[in-house]
Amino acid sequence: MGDFSKKVAISAIYPVMEKENKNIYLLGREKQIATAGDANFDMECSKASEAGSVSQRACVFCGSRVVLYPIADALHVVHGPIGCASYTWDIRGALSSGPQLHRLSFSTDLREEQVIFGGEKKLYAALTTLIDKHKPAAAFVYSTCIVGVIGDDIEAVCKKVSAEKGITVLPVHAEGFNGTKKDGYRVACEALSKLIGTSEQRNKVPFSINILGDFNLAGELWMLAEYYRKIGINIIAQVTGDGRVEDIRRANTACLNVVQCSGSMTWLAKDMKEKYGIPYIRVSYFGIEDMSNALYEVARFFDDESKMDAAKLLVATELKKLLPALKEYKEKLTGQKAAIYVGGAFKAISLVKALRLIGVQTVVIGSQTGNKDDYNLIKDICDEGTIIVDDSNPIELQHFIREKNATIFIGGVKERPIAHKLGIGFCDHNHERKEALAGYEGMLNFAKEIYATAMSPVWQFVRKSPSQEEPRIKNQEQRLK
Repeated sequence: MGDFSKKVAISAIYPVMEKENKNIYLLGREKQIATAGDANFDMECSKASEAGSVSQRACVFCGSRVVLYPIADALHVVHGPIGCASYTWDIRGALSSGPQLHRLSFSTDLREEQVIFGGEKKLYAALTTLIDKHKPAAAFVYSTCIVGVIGDDIEAVCKKVSAEKGITVLPVHAEGFNGTKKDGYRVACEALSKLIGTSEQRNKVPFSINILGDFNLAGELWMLAEYYRKIGINIIAQVTGDGRVEDIRRANTACLNVVQCSGSMTWLAKDMKEKYGIPYIRVSYFGIEDMSNALYEVARFFDDESKMDAAKLLVATELKKLLPALKEYKEKLTGQKAAIYVGGAFKAISLVKALRLIGVQTVVIGSQTGNKDDYNLIKDICDEGTIIVDDSNPIELQHFIREKNATIFIGGVKERPIAHKLGIGFCDHNHERKEALAGYEGMLNFAKEIYATAMSPVWQFVRKSPSQEEPRIKNQEQRLK
């Protein structure tokens, strides 16, 4: 290991070391790593990733595509090099109950000629051709880094095409160098804001909500929507999982916005509150406790006894089926330790609760987009000594896992190799997954996946450090039982 690698490895060590050596940190990240139980806990977040760090964060363009991609009947055109479109193609496992237009990744494929002379003519030709062929309900045009450099006026092109074709064509100013994935969320919400309220419908629909920030991964939104319908709640728009342009246009007629992914949709929820007076609540659909609270909070908002009674009956019915099944997994998983690193901090909080329900202790937790309030809540719900990290990198995560002897890693596609190299179980909880993990049914799927990966016999063939041997031996003993 070279000198640079050694310094990076040292920089990943738990911040208690700061007291012994002020120079132990590389990349200026000492304030983005903390521990639960520390009296001086004060997480610094929302910072740009330090140069030299292989950040887990993506760019503005990627963030905008994450939010808008699931609108299934809209045309999505990437104005930039073909690599940008290919990088974000099918970026989420977002399913549609109807149109599949969002599954096609269109690009203007800018080349050297357009970089020199401009790409507006190519964008105009692409839009008119695609609109004539696919007849979309609306179109989104994403600008990329190169467009920000050469200065193409995509707003003018969008206005021209919109007037000629009679559909809404919205520019999404998503030049990647303008920030991080989180900034891309805001850019996408700004585009959605221009679409909301453009329907002729104006009157509020009684007992109605918009579901914001669920992207229908593995069909989860269909389960959640059914829960709400069972307690008598009308759903106006799903923004953006299994989304439809016309539903989003009339989202201003809902009485309440229910925000699942706070990082991606809080800006839009605040915008709608200011423009249309629609209040919002933050919820999570992962784990029994948070899923139940998501139903209770909506029923409580409408202050209707029948809605609350229906919510209580639904929860009781689901738990009667679920708890006995979870009991078996808890008996076998008790004593396991988990590391969590996901995009949204609110989801990370739910995962801590869900893991605790099946006997698994969280020893490392981090997110890409958490804010101070999120991290303070994480500190309060985690056991003392849990490492909490913002915008981590692979080397840090590797050292945290080893230090805490984690036996399970929950993350996304970029974290999978870390778990496999360390010889520990991995659970994919990112947007590419094909298994529903939200709702009551999803909680059972989650327990099954955690059990399958933690207890897999393959780990007995993986060479581990001495500190990891004890959990592995325990796994073997539990399997034999």
